[in-house]
Amino acid sequence: MPQEQPNSIGVTLGLLGDQWNLLLVQQALLGRSRFGEFMEALPISNAVLAARLRTLAEHGVLEQRPYSTSPPRSGYVLTDSGRALWPVLLSIWGWERRWASDPAAAALPAMVHVGGCGEEFAPALTCRACGATVDVADLGAEWGPSGGWPRSVPAASTRRQRGPSPADLGLFPDTLSLIGNRWALALLGACLLGLTRFRELERALQAPPTIVSDRLRTFVARGVLAEADDGSYHLTAKGRAVLPTVLLALAWGERWHPAKEGPALLLTHPDCGAPFEARLCCDRCRKVLTVTEVALGS
Repeated sequence: MPQEQPNSIGVTLGLLGDQWNLLLVQQALLGRSRFGEFMEALPISNAVLAARLRTLAEHGVLEQRPYSTSPPRSGYVLTDSGRALWPVLLSIWGWERRWASDPAAAALPAMVHVGGCGEEFAPALTCRACGATVDVADLGAEWGPSGGWPRSVPAASTRRQRGPSPADLGLFPDTLSLIGNRWALALLGACLLGLTRFRELERALQAPPTIVSDRLRTFVARGVLAEADDGSYHLTAKGRAVLPTVLLALAWGERWHPAKEGPALLLTHPDCGAPFEARLCCDRCRKVLTVTEVALGS
């Protein structure tokens, strides 16, 4: 029997659950497009950079665009799909400033709502229907027509990459340990959906036990999960605070990589009774954030 194709969750985990992919999208959002510009901005090898740019182009996040005819040269610019990832990166920035323990996080500039209240702010996850701020406990979740764990596992090769990772090089190790690894991002999503025990996480993710064990140890060490006396694992406040990034990433995947059968995950907001659609708002003035209204402070 042929294996079912990954749903939007599987595609998203495979694509965004990669440290270099996330950093390249971040750099592209900052205006970089040429191979040399990416090389100058990131401690990445030629081979890894070429492979990641090719992957992002194949998935429609970037597209090649000529910038020179003599000699012929092309850069990589964001597509509409790529530009739509800005809320995911914004939520990562907000989490990093609030929760990350690595020294680089303390030096990150604040975000300023220049198109709204003009104040420094933190992005707040809200329900589009009623505008309320939501936490993981405020949501209902069930599998949609293309859902289920078998189709939601990361859609990527399991081959181990050679050389140092961005986290190894000191580039936001807290954040990248959570969402810059496809199995880490998958496990975090499973925890947010209520799975708490090693065996059920192993069965759901269809991941090797060593990978699940390693990720759980990392999450506990970084204060994202706490291990109870009965051996179960539960999200801490720091772990629950990653919810906006996960939900925005999954919403992006559903928008740009939908399965033909329908959504993979159905979310509801029981307080207002509406299907849940994630929106980021300014925590000061409650206005919905847009990419043109956010600037970095000093």
